[in-house]
Amino acid sequence: MKKIKVGVLGATGMVGQRFIQLLDNHPFFEVSEVAASRRSAGEKYSEAIAGRWKLETPIPEKIADMVVRGCAPCEDFDCKIVFSALDAEIAAAIEKSFAKEGYAVCSNSRCHRMEPDVPLVVPEVNYNHLEILREQQKRRGFKGFIVTNPNCSTIGLVLLLAPLHKTFNVKKVFVTTLQALSGAGYPGVASLDILDNVIPFIGGEEGKMETETLKILGELKNNKFKYADIKVSAHCNRVAVKDGHTECVSLELEKNVNREELIQCLRDFNPLKKFNLPSAPDPPIILKGQDDRPQPKLDRDLGRSMAVSVGRIRKCNILDWKLVLLTHNTIRGAAGASILNAEILKAKGLV
Repeated sequence: MKKIKVGVLGATGMVGQRFIQLLDNHPFFEVSEVAASRRSAGEKYSEAIAGRWKLETPIPEKIADMVVRGCAPCEDFDCKIVFSALDAEIAAAIEKSFAKEGYAVCSNSRCHRMEPDVPLVVPEVNYNHLEILREQQKRRGFKGFIVTNPNCSTIGLVLLLAPLHKTFNVKKVFVTTLQALSGAGYPGVASLDILDNVIPFIGGEEGKMETETLKILGELKNNKFKYADIKVSAHCNRVAVKDGHTECVSLELEKNVNREELIQCLRDFNPLKKFNLPSAPDPPIILKGQDDRPQPKLDRDLGRSMAVSVGRIRKCNILDWKLVLLTHNTIRGAAGASILNAEILKAKGLV
């Protein structure tokens, strides 16, 4: 199969590096362009990122010698899909310029997520929301389009809630996150701030969880998103863990269910299996039976770091049920999520 050419915007940052790593030898996609800030444009990728490559695997050889481009569409920017790892402060205008010129933009940035004609997609949950792309093109005059993935902490939560909401109707959610340092980028949080400490604030994070969740779990009707009728309250904390966001969740369901029914609902959830997508975890929810799991060190890489691990399912004295979930924040919560969005776009014939 001839591979689809893709580009990475913001390729020298932490999420950009994850894109480069995960796209290496991808069966559907081939990186043909890497782009970054003006100070890096014109340099070889290996030179532009010298001393800043922070992943365990080396820079792929075929990427190392690529010349870094500026983040602007032009006739010789040779790809069909661009993955955006740009900072939100600059992403909005750049992503729109690429969509206008005919590129399919798969964005990890927050800037377009809540716009009324932009799908906010977790493929296992709401790939049908991609139907709004034609309306987006019509409204904006885009030859291409923009698809977004949610915040890193939102993804694990909606993967858990989706089957429960469909089957039992979720009414209330209370979630406390313990979020890894890699979610703050590089150099991230100063060591003297986080060692021997927990920081009980991550700017904008709680609002994202409380709003993005409702859009993703909602419905698309007549080219309009109807948000899910769920009350979500989030507390977000930064902790001294390298990778892996842990979330302690309590929830209220409309229907009375026992523990076995709840577990079976989560175990049966695998809506992407029919598409055979290379990045889709099988199953997407991995249940852990031990009292002390999931843990970042032990469970963040399950399902090739794309699954959500769920454990400690037990009755809640205030709501109905409480549990713990874990996701790998820079893979499932960022670059991997965007790549999976591109895979479902391909499967649905949209690229």
